[in-house]
Amino acid sequence: MTEDLADTDPPEEPGTRRPELKHDAIGFFDALVIGINSTSPAYSLAAVIGPIVALVAVYAPGVVLASFVPMLLIASAFFYLNRVDQDCGTTFSWVTRAMGPWAGWLGGWAIMMTGVLVVGSLADVAVGFGLLTVGLDSWAENDLVRQLLTVPLILVMTAICVIGTEASARVQNALIVAQIICLLIFAAVALYRVYAGTGSLDAVKPDIDWLNPFGAGGAALTGGLLLGVFMYWGWESAVNLTEEVKDSASAPGRAGVWSTVVLVVTYVSVGIAVVAYAGPAFLADNAAEEEFIFAVLANEALGGWDWIVLLSVATSALASTQTTIIPASRTALSMARRGALPGTLARIHPRFRTPDVSTWGVAVIAIVWYLVVNQISENALFDSLTALSLLIAFYYALTGVACAVYYRRHLTESVKNFLLIGLGPLIGAGLLAWLLVESVIDMADPANSYSGVSWFGLGPPLVIGIVITAVGLLVMVAQRFVGGPFWRERRSVADPDLVHGETGPPSEPPSVPPGRS
Repeated sequence: MTEDLADTDPPEEPGTRRPELKHDAIGFFDALVIGINSTSPAYSLAAVIGPIVALVAVYAPGVVLASFVPMLLIASAFFYLNRVDQDCGTTFSWVTRAMGPWAGWLGGWAIMMTGVLVVGSLADVAVGFGLLTVGLDSWAENDLVRQLLTVPLILVMTAICVIGTEASARVQNALIVAQIICLLIFAAVALYRVYAGTGSLDAVKPDIDWLNPFGAGGAALTGGLLLGVFMYWGWESAVNLTEEVKDSASAPGRAGVWSTVVLVVTYVSVGIAVVAYAGPAFLADNAAEEEFIFAVLANEALGGWDWIVLLSVATSALASTQTTIIPASRTALSMARRGALPGTLARIHPRFRTPDVSTWGVAVIAIVWYLVVNQISENALFDSLTALSLLIAFYYALTGVACAVYYRRHLTESVKNFLLIGLGPLIGAGLLAWLLVESVIDMADPANSYSGVSWFGLGPPLVIGIVITAVGLLVMVAQRFVGGPFWRERRSVADPDLVHGETGPPSEPPSVPPGRS
């Protein structure tokens, strides 16, 4: 049985109940679309496929496939933890239950900071590719023009998030259709030209051996996996909406798992088409171009129809700009209503029933970060994105461990429990912890950064990661001195009924932590 927590919610005065997030606002399909869009598939492919090919040549599709494994295992952890606690704070709430408030707080902080680091860059890419789509190439190359357009774009997408989850879902549904159609058209044309022999580059016909992730050797595989994990990051946004999804005990978790499956199919198929059409030598030579390699390939493969691919990347980044705000703002809401952050962040708009203060807060801080880092250099912005891998690997691994710890008394009850709730999440956590260590080692060398400069003898991405962690520790200690019931919460274990599939009401999971509405 679940252990009682140290405190309970204070009684509410009649007529003073706080507004809650809007229950049953969206369904499984909407959550699935949001989970897929949060990864920004077209942009992720454009940004990562070149560097991966530079490392592992034609085995890039295999590395992308291998990167899917830890994501699927962690998605399993999200599914089972969401069954016991449908809290929009996800990792923060679950890790607090399983491992205590200090570990939970750090997991929540990592999620919030990923949003701050990446939102500005995604909006910038959406603006840049949008301008390229309509032929305004000179505007796309002008940093000032892009920044002047990026800031209002972030504000518009934030406003949509605040107006309501249904509005966000409708926007996402439209964007995912445009994105997937454009990607499939590109892949189909590219493969047709490969087999027809009409390509303008050094085309290579696909081979089943390309799916072997070990084809290029261990060292190359490590570097490729570090990049591959970034491609999948973001699918858990579907679970952050758990309090607003119908059948919240299972639908958000299923949406998270299926998001990773849809992504691996998309990434591997389009990746094969890109490698086959361009050839590994061209991609490796142009790896430094990152996302703009798709602009080059689009022109080569589609000629005057290259706007199809440019539009795909633009809509991909635009969709992810909006959805990336969701996990950061919902996590801030969850932390605030339990006393782990200032209570102002727990405010829910009485009409729209969305966390307006935390949503706008994430957007404003992200805008400030984007503008300040851009003043340093464009490379500094890329370095800040590289630092994302540290935060991503940390909170994913933490969630995997929390799943096994929380269900620890039930892992030997069946083979299914042992594999899906215990061993699988732990393997996923172990792989991500290994990648985290490899990232730290790699980022310690300034030569491996985009800027190539040294900050205090280390690479800028690692310094950014250290600073974010240090600031988080200071804020956490400050909040601990403020006190509150959150810091007295005790660890708990899973209720047997939840392990065997009997879930409680979505709005009131067992042992509701202090501060829950």
